[in-house]
Amino acid sequence: MNPPTHNPLLSIILPALNEQDNVEPLIQEITEKVLDKGIDAEVIIVDDGSTDQTVPRLLALMTTRPWLRLVRHQTRGGPSAAMWTGFRQARGAIFATLDADRQNDPGDLLAMLDIIQSGKADMVQGDRSAHRRDNWIRRMSSWVGRKTRGLLLRDPVRDTACAARMMKRELGLLLPLHLRGMHRFISVYLRMTGAKVAEMPVNHRPRVAGKAKFGIWNRALPGLRDCFAVRWMKSRYCVPALKDDAPFSAPPAAPPAGE
Repeated sequence: MNPPTHNPLLSIILPALNEQDNVEPLIQEITEKVLDKGIDAEVIIVDDGSTDQTVPRLLALMTTRPWLRLVRHQTRGGPSAAMWTGFRQARGAIFATLDADRQNDPGDLLAMLDIIQSGKADMVQGDRSAHRRDNWIRRMSSWVGRKTRGLLLRDPVRDTACAARMMKRELGLLLPLHLRGMHRFISVYLRMTGAKVAEMPVNHRPRVAGKAKFGIWNRALPGLRDCFAVRWMKSRYCVPALKDDAPFSAPPAAPPAGE
C-alpha cells in the first residue's frame, strides 16, 4: 500500500475479487475521466481474497501512481466488509464507490460530486434502470428485490444495488457495513439518520472480462432475509433531537497529559 501523502477531496473505493483483466483498464479510465479532469482524488482497491493475478497487476500499477492504494483482506468478507475496510482507510472528505468489474462508468462521478458540493444532497445513489446491461434473469431478480424492499421498508430509492454512489465522509463512517449484506441498504440506513439522499441516472455497461460473483440464488434469499433485519433496525432506531432552548453544556476538558 502506498504511504499517505495528503488528504484528497475524493476517495474512490473499489471492492475487487478476481478482476485481473479489469483492474488496469479500470484504473486507466478513472485516470482519464476523474483525475485528469482536475479532481483531487485517491483510489483505494480493497482486494477481498483474489486468487488470480489481481494483486500483482495492481502492485505494478501502483509504482507509477501514488494516488492508487491497495488494501488486502486476509479472508474473504464480501462487498459490505470491503467497503467498511475501504472507508476506514480513506482520507477524502467525500467517499465514492464503484464496482471493479467496469460495468459502472467512472465518468458519472463528476455529476455526483457536483450534487454533493452544491448541497443538494448528502448522498447520491446511482440508478442504472435506463441503461441496464445485465441478462433478463438478473434484471428480473432486481425487479423482485426492488418491489420487496419497497413493500417491507417503504424505500423510494429505485436501484439501491447500484455500486455507483457517493456520500459525505461522516455518513460513510456511520454505516454498519461490518454487517454482511448492508451495502444493499445504504440509502435506507442513511435516510433513517435524516440524511438527504438523491438519485441520479448513471451509465451501465456489459461485463467484458471476469465472472459475476452474484446470481439469483445468492442474492434473492439473503436479500429477503436482510430486508427483515433492516426493517427491525428501522423500528428500533432512535436518536432523540435536542431542544433548541436547552442550555449548552460543554464536555469536560481532557486531563493534562501524564495524569
